[in-house]
Amino acid sequence: MSIPQSASGLIGSRDELVAHLAAGSKPRADWRVGTEHEKFVYDLKNYKPLPYLGEPGIRRLLDSMQRFGWQPIYEGENIIGLSQGKATLSLEPGGQFELSGAPMKSVHQTCAEVMTHMDQVREVCAEMGAGCLGLGYAPDWTLAEMPIMPKGRYQIMRNYMPKVGGYGLEMMFRTCTVQANLDFGSEPDMVKKLRVALALQPVATALFANSPFREGKPNGFISYRSQIWTDVDNDRAGMLPFVFESGFGFERYVDYALDVPMYFIFREGRYIDVAGKSFRDFLERRIPEVKHITPTMSDWADHLTTIFPEARLKTYLEVRGADGGGWRRICGLPALWTGLFYDDAALDAAWDLVKDWNAEERQAMRSAVPMLAFKAPFRNTNVHALARQMLEIATAGLRRCARMDEAGMSEEGFLQPLWELVDRGQTRGEELLAKFQGEWEGDMCKLFEEYNFL
Repeated sequence: MSIPQSASGLIGSRDELVAHLAAGSKPRADWRVGTEHEKFVYDLKNYKPLPYLGEPGIRRLLDSMQRFGWQPIYEGENIIGLSQGKATLSLEPGGQFELSGAPMKSVHQTCAEVMTHMDQVREVCAEMGAGCLGLGYAPDWTLAEMPIMPKGRYQIMRNYMPKVGGYGLEMMFRTCTVQANLDFGSEPDMVKKLRVALALQPVATALFANSPFREGKPNGFISYRSQIWTDVDNDRAGMLPFVFESGFGFERYVDYALDVPMYFIFREGRYIDVAGKSFRDFLERRIPEVKHITPTMSDWADHLTTIFPEARLKTYLEVRGADGGGWRRICGLPALWTGLFYDDAALDAAWDLVKDWNAEERQAMRSAVPMLAFKAPFRNTNVHALARQMLEIATAGLRRCARMDEAGMSEEGFLQPLWELVDRGQTRGEELLAKFQGEWEGDMCKLFEEYNFL
């Protein structure tokens, strides 16, 4: 989510930051699941990304969505997002349109929210002459063609990113993802879930691999979005090997986050550039230009949104390894992780699967998956076999949770699109490559025509 966060109170000590994370612990009855997904919005006449202003444009999209009860969020005179209850609509740097869904009681409910959102976007885009594409990476647009959204935080990031990695601007402007947000019950429960999430994130990346093109040609990867994340800013990204060390908990994550470089501080509607300075320095008043500003819990909450590991801890857990995709697969992500996390037997089985993997093995799989996806080797097997095991565990977990919709359907049905991929042994990215090299005859326009999911 790329709008300012809110949390109450000043920061008196490091212990309060630890307490902030620990306060996310909830009884099982209060566990929720949320879905976030991004999509590229483009002009149906020329298949180019929509500018902020213009016709069709992102500003009109935001204005028109208000007919459905969404309330505008402004930065200066520019509308840069919308809110409705605990859900928000926001803009990524290149105009990627994101739904950050509300926390819901079941996968049925979070998927219903996604579908309602898609119906609303479909209505507005039809009026505008726009389409939406669910891919992990913009297939045909150069960086120079990407529009720039009028958001202060992105100006700071644009200036800073090229200093710390080779792919930062690529990530900002030309990638889309789908994420799931889930709860934990205690510190030990958080630790177990975060370890499982990090270890299995490359497998999830393979299941959702869907970004094989760059500037109209195959890019050599199945998930180019995932490859991009290997060189964005390694101070704030990666597989977090320290999470698997003895004694890991809320305190250790806070110490990590305190030393991750900041981007900004938000005050009185304005972003103050402190890029490269640590939150620890800010807390200890060692940044001269903001020494007069008292750190708040909102600053901490903002900072936590600018840390980008494969799985992220806030007052809940975010799993972040999946490429954006078509609407049928969007709901597969929250279903997958809900099945693994919200049934004790499934979580134990997932932990048993990964607990003896070492840091070198986890990283090697992470490094291989962007190019090889299901074919990435692991020990005496491969990621395709691990994906089948992962789905089997999640399916059994959802079955035991037994949350049904009004028609008596289980949540496990949302995993069907993922089972289809595993059963045929081919990712969505490989499907697109086969079409590009076959029936499309290298014509990228066919992608926009066939995979517009509106």
